[in-house]
Amino acid sequence: MSLLRIDNHGPLLIGSDFWESEAEAAGKFFLSINAGAFRLLVPRSQEPVIQEICTGREVITSRGPWPDMRREDGLELLFEDGSDCPFSLHFGVESLDRMPLDSDAGKEWIFSAWTAPRRRGPHKALERPAWYRRVPRIPWLKPRVENRHG
Repeated sequence: MSLLRIDNHGPLLIGSDFWESEAEAAGKFFLSINAGAFRLLVPRSQEPVIQEICTGREVITSRGPWPDMRREDGLELLFEDGSDCPFSLHFGVESLDRMPLDSDAGKEWIFSAWTAPRRRGPHKALERPAWYRRVPRIPWLKPRVENRHG
């Protein structure tokens, strides 16, 4: 895949050529990371996924080796909705503009999903709180464990 142009304003995505790319034409998602935000670029053919991920109260992003796909590194987005089977997406490094740092683990992030431009730029279809963690392997598919007292 060729390099994508991503125009940022902090955590906001204000422009991208993703929706004219080969990845978009193939129906592949792309994850862009900037200013404490995970931004999911959604290809037109995958826009119905927005209805699935809207049920998630928070997005848990896990990074780890992905042995089933013979990859040393991968990323999982888990859209935690309290059900036994929340929606998830998995990414290889070729579907991200950069990986989060280990030092970012445990911090609260922002997750947003972006669809094809409407009028002036990409359309933000969804925003949720997000968390990042390192895990022993992908897929992990486990909810975030909160430190509960009492």
